[in-house]
Amino acid sequence: MTDNNNDLPSGAADAPERPSRRRMFQAAAATGLAATLPSAAVDAKVSAKPASKPVSLDAKLKEHVKNVVVIYLENRSFNNLFADFPGLASPLAGLKPGQYQQKDYDGSVLPALPKVWGGMVPDAQTIGGTKYLIAENDVTGLPNAPFKLTTPDGKPLPASVITRDLWHLFYQNQMQINGGKNDGFVAWGNTGGMVMGYYGDTASNLGLYQLARQYTLCDNFFMAAFGGSYLNHQFLISARPAEFKNAAGTAAKKKICVLADGDTGTRLAIAPDSPASAMDGKPVYVNDGSISPDGYVINTMAPPYQPSWIKPAPGGDPNLASSNEAYYQPPQSYDTIGDLLSAKGVSWAWYGAGMQAALDAKGGGPKPNFQYHHQPFNYFTQFAPGTRARAEHLRDGGLGDSPMSNKFLADVVAGKLPAVTFYKPQGNLNLHAGYSDIESGDQHVTNIIAHLQKSPQWKDMVVVITFDENGGWWDHVAPPKGDRWGPGSRIPAIIVSPYAKKGAVDHSFYDTTSILRFISRLHGLPMLEGIKVRNEAFAARGAPPPGDLTGALSFR
Repeated sequence: MTDNNNDLPSGAADAPERPSRRRMFQAAAATGLAATLPSAAVDAKVSAKPASKPVSLDAKLKEHVKNVVVIYLENRSFNNLFADFPGLASPLAGLKPGQYQQKDYDGSVLPALPKVWGGMVPDAQTIGGTKYLIAENDVTGLPNAPFKLTTPDGKPLPASVITRDLWHLFYQNQMQINGGKNDGFVAWGNTGGMVMGYYGDTASNLGLYQLARQYTLCDNFFMAAFGGSYLNHQFLISARPAEFKNAAGTAAKKKICVLADGDTGTRLAIAPDSPASAMDGKPVYVNDGSISPDGYVINTMAPPYQPSWIKPAPGGDPNLASSNEAYYQPPQSYDTIGDLLSAKGVSWAWYGAGMQAALDAKGGGPKPNFQYHHQPFNYFTQFAPGTRARAEHLRDGGLGDSPMSNKFLADVVAGKLPAVTFYKPQGNLNLHAGYSDIESGDQHVTNIIAHLQKSPQWKDMVVVITFDENGGWWDHVAPPKGDRWGPGSRIPAIIVSPYAKKGAVDHSFYDTTSILRFISRLHGLPMLEGIKVRNEAFAARGAPPPGDLTGALSFR
């Protein structure tokens, strides 16, 4: 079990031509009318027809979109993969020093980037006969600026190399963003200068990059919540954090954070032995953890149900995690997007790759790279083991890249996907630094898209490919100020569909809740509580809330 979330111990067809227009010209051709009537007469006949009412966007959505598929990847900022993409509203190449230079703990501009604490590739990897090992002292003296990730001899770092992980946590992300200046990523991270790295030319060869060029890349899309994978998975399905109000009276009391600015503040208290400068080492906090002082779960906690990395209590229910562990999170019961879809009679499913294999591993079977906290519905009473909702909606995604072993792909090929589908790849295919390389996940996603494009459901489908959060990697675009929980840093999002604008970059403001907004608009669902809270926060400042992704679509 390790996400190393650092809070843990683990070519598409165009839309069809309008039938009315097609029938008109077919009739004209059949009678020879188009060839024999003067053009003015033809124009007169056309103009004499009563004007049709404009069709609303909602009507077009309901007519054309029958399947929504969300592919949820891991831990990459927008700059990390798409810094050099053509057509961006704020390209990296056009930045001035004041827009990227990082500051020290005391607010002064750093003279250079610190070392990569712990090394960029601390464990030797041999790929294609070449050994890769980038230790702490192999990357030094870098200017205070973003840089392309390379090997010590200056060659581009291959996408097949697994780098070390970075902090990606709730309070650190806010301290790194620093009110929109984005100048605290180096100081308040744990990897020194590494946070400023991006893939450059290596990224332009990725399948994701080609999909973005073919369909629509969103360059103003932000992770819904500050911090890490756990919280952003919760926001993907509910747009709000879980509560743990009595944590101080449980084993989880040691996971309560100590802040410098009050129980609802944004800054962790710094320990007396913390380095004086980011050039000397990473920061040390009085107590960083998973629970805010006022009882909200903001970093990773374990699911209360199996599969969980917390084993059942001795002699207890084998379906439950023991509640006597510090990482145990009590189950929640508020509405998720799944509950709203079910109430409306809309089919949906969460495909968690490796879920059944993780359950089987408890009995001594092979252990897959499965990330327990990436399964957000497993934290809710309404989806507890034994419930009808769990049996119907929480599905094992299988493993690998073949429909023979990947159950999500099998349903894609068979055309059996529900109206709303969430797909979570297994850990080694999700692009998460620390345990997944870029190349494997990229190939997995492009393979999925290729199968979706051949599916009988493709013609009515909208696919959203995005990442849960930035993984601690720097980005220069300031997230709009929302509510207490986010939005956090900018992340990539690609809209793939027969109705996606072709070769476009959508500059509209979106965050992860935009996926919920799109699904809710499509199916006429009530507003989730978390969406309401976020809307109110933007309204209080006279600013528009995140959009619903429809700006990336075009219907003829």
